[in-house]
Amino acid sequence: MADYPRSLDRLIEELVRLPGIGPKTAQRLAFYLLKMSKREVLSLAKAIAELKERIRICPICFNVAEEEHCQICQNGGRDRSMICVVEEPNDLLAIERTKGFKGLYHVLGGSLSPLDGRGPDELQIEALLQRLQGGEVREVIIATNPNVEGEATSLYLQRLLKPLGIAITRLAHGLPMGSDLEYADEVTLAKAMEGRREL
Repeated sequence: MADYPRSLDRLIEELVRLPGIGPKTAQRLAFYLLKMSKREVLSLAKAIAELKERIRICPICFNVAEEEHCQICQNGGRDRSMICVVEEPNDLLAIERTKGFKGLYHVLGGSLSPLDGRGPDELQIEALLQRLQGGEVREVIIATNPNVEGEATSLYLQRLLKPLGIAITRLAHGLPMGSDLEYADEVTLAKAMEGRREL
């Protein structure tokens, strides 16, 4: 960046590396941080440092945790007969916010993407298969993203899990509440038609 002091330039360069942050947003954030008090900036820096020091990955479900196991795996009141498979921890949090699912989770750590060099060995698929060996799980809900990589991951998991005799379900796809049919794209409408249910 031209005409900025090196320290400001460096901060903007670092902020641009964050997902969803372009050069203009990075510049706005950098100037916002510059206006903050030193105490506020140090508090933010400390929170980031603590995040890297304290957060670990749960060895059971691969969710984020501060203790050895995440809060969900520690919760004895969860329904252990259901496992919801998600791509990332933030997907798990989105489902938890609905307060409608009381089972367990398994975080894959991404989706299959040969173009990005992510095959089955880069995901926590083997760990999922090991979790299903005990016979306690009766249903696996595949909640991968409704995009090409998520669909490929879903199909791959279905093929692996089918022989285990466990019920395999997939999150429904379709129209969001409050939308109009005329504004829906063809793929969303097609998925809504495929996933229709009896009333």
